[in-house]
Amino acid sequence: MSTLTDLRIAAVGDIHLGEDVRGQYKQRLEGIEDRADVFMLAGDLTRHGTLEEGRLVADELRGLPIPVLAVLGNHDYHSDLQYEIAGELRDAGVVVLDDDGVVIQCGDRKLGVVGGKGFGGGFAGKCASEFGEREIKNFVSHTRYIAEAWKVALKEIVADHRIVLSHYSPIKETLEGEPPEIYPFLGSYLLAEAVDTAGADLILHGHAHRGSEKGMTPGGIRVRNVAMPVLGKAYGVYRLECFNGY
Repeated sequence: MSTLTDLRIAAVGDIHLGEDVRGQYKQRLEGIEDRADVFMLAGDLTRHGTLEEGRLVADELRGLPIPVLAVLGNHDYHSDLQYEIAGELRDAGVVVLDDDGVVIQCGDRKLGVVGGKGFGGGFAGKCASEFGEREIKNFVSHTRYIAEAWKVALKEIVADHRIVLSHYSPIKETLEGEPPEIYPFLGSYLLAEAVDTAGADLILHGHAHRGSEKGMTPGGIRVRNVAMPVLGKAYGVYRLECFNGY
């Protein structure tokens, strides 16, 4: 385990595993315990959200020597088997967050993690609102419901550090590189607003394959886009307490 001043978070999103790469990602995780104290996955673990893909992901993550936490992404919901996929992951020892939180012990400290898939809607000044057709109201209210759940969970967490794990982005800065026209489908300012209100040390998300790695909420909380196409590697490592430069 790391020292009291060095809590190491390994994180990645959008690994999109399928049968043709069985066993390959597990190999890339060898030795992760020497580089990190906890491993977090920011959704889109599968390609089409099939149960077979979910079981494959569970096999790749099974037996890792450090705690593993995950949220699902839109791909994992595609076949309407998100609950079954989450069950397979939990059976493999993965903590799956669904708009709730958990506290885990990392060395001498307690780490609180809150999160879920998140959702879209856009960002301040260029976002959808709960007005007009019922379909638009439902779209925005779904994100607002998620953001409120995160805020409540963060306020209830008692820990030395708090991290938010999401698939969708809470800010537009980490989407830079993606076409602006699709920003409303990549995240929502409501997610950042909730976390800024409740407080956290770090937000991790994926989803934006052509986005940018680093950003910050309006309240000054660091945000990292850990989508594998952005990182260009099996996972990134981020440090709490020694965060400058990461």
